[in-house]
Amino acid sequence: MVTAVDVAARRSGLRVGMPATKAQALVADLVVMDAEPLADADALERLALWALQRYAPIAAADPPDGLVIDTSGADHLHGGEEAMLAGMVQRFADVGIAARAAVADCWGVAHATVRHRASGTTIVPSAHGGEVIFDLPIGALRLSAPMVKALRVLGFERIGDLAAQPRAPLALRFGPELGRRLDQAMGRLAEPIVPVRTPDLIEVNRAFPEPIGAPETIARYVGKLVVALCEALEAKGLGAKRLDLMFHRVDNRIEAVRVGTALPVRDVKRLTRLLCEKIETVSPGFGIEIMTLTATLAEPLSEKQVVSSLVEEPEADVSGLIDILANRVGEHRLYRLAPFASDVPERSVRRVGPMSADDGAAWPNHWPRPIRLLGSPEPIETVALLPDQPPVTFTWRGIRRRVRRADDPERVFGEWWKRDAELEAVRDYFRIEDDAGERFWVFRAGDGEDPATGSHRWYLHGIFG
Repeated sequence: MVTAVDVAARRSGLRVGMPATKAQALVADLVVMDAEPLADADALERLALWALQRYAPIAAADPPDGLVIDTSGADHLHGGEEAMLAGMVQRFADVGIAARAAVADCWGVAHATVRHRASGTTIVPSAHGGEVIFDLPIGALRLSAPMVKALRVLGFERIGDLAAQPRAPLALRFGPELGRRLDQAMGRLAEPIVPVRTPDLIEVNRAFPEPIGAPETIARYVGKLVVALCEALEAKGLGAKRLDLMFHRVDNRIEAVRVGTALPVRDVKRLTRLLCEKIETVSPGFGIEIMTLTATLAEPLSEKQVVSSLVEEPEADVSGLIDILANRVGEHRLYRLAPFASDVPERSVRRVGPMSADDGAAWPNHWPRPIRLLGSPEPIETVALLPDQPPVTFTWRGIRRRVRRADDPERVFGEWWKRDAELEAVRDYFRIEDDAGERFWVFRAGDGEDPATGSHRWYLHGIFG
């Protein structure tokens, strides 16, 4: 029996559930591999753990072929829901996994949308999940196969058909499962996600005989959990780089917050402060009965000896400030620029983490570079003597400027090993100064003679300040 097909096989008319002999008869030289359900389950658990460490505090496997992630309060750290989904799908594609992703108010809507719509990424509008899935088949409700078959015999094909029916007759015939799945799909019934866990994760928790909800009480126990976690980290010689704090509410819901650090840390005061800043985002509901603190990502951390010097000033430690800003605005918004080995100006710089180790690369100093490099070269209108002379005048953003002085061109060749189109491409860069004393970095695409080397149009690429 066929248990899975790729895109090419689906286009050839093969489908899941088809006898393997029939599939081999339909497609010549069909590649068939034995199904390995246990290995697939293990791989799915590893993917869930990867999602837990990268995206959100609550992530779990959704067998047989899915992941479920509660990204509440964490999507802004990845540039928003749209950027997060696109990046997630792209990362899977980079390792050869075709994936679709959807985000919705509840698990049931996201599950139905991602499996029964062809789009790569889907964002279901808030509070409209039930309406969106009305036109989907009843199989999207995660019902058992016999129940789906029986419902179809009765004439039900779409979720909207079921939602419009009285519940009592359906419950009498099919039991409570059908109503429960409908309520979960409509967001009326909570469906907690049990996060994936491994023995390697360092975790501490606190259960309360009476539920708590006051912010000052929560903050006090956060401090106690951080102390316990730092002791466990110290025993293993580790420092935390990502912490997940989960609040198990009495109504069977889980609230979670995540904080990260630029470097491995087990400073109780710093970690407590980062976590307490997130308390205001937590809704305790009718009370919290269990708090769990997990070091989702930890790295080796050794004690450093502090050497006192009366001559040299100690190096300033800005990692604490970076941690505060990163947890407020997102890690992707904090970076520093580092040199990269490339003659093409826009490729000679890359973004790295604010606390990334120095790899020893140095900025090129054989030719001056502008202080400000535009995101992409902007076309300009010029009057110039070809082939080797700089512009006499140029117009940029509607302002005409007269060139007072210019230097000799710097020729930059394309990187032919990256794209065939750059095999013969060249640019001639000039530093020019206008009558007002402003200096610009402009280039001509091409050598001025051979059309194969470029369009011979002029562009402004940078400003020297």
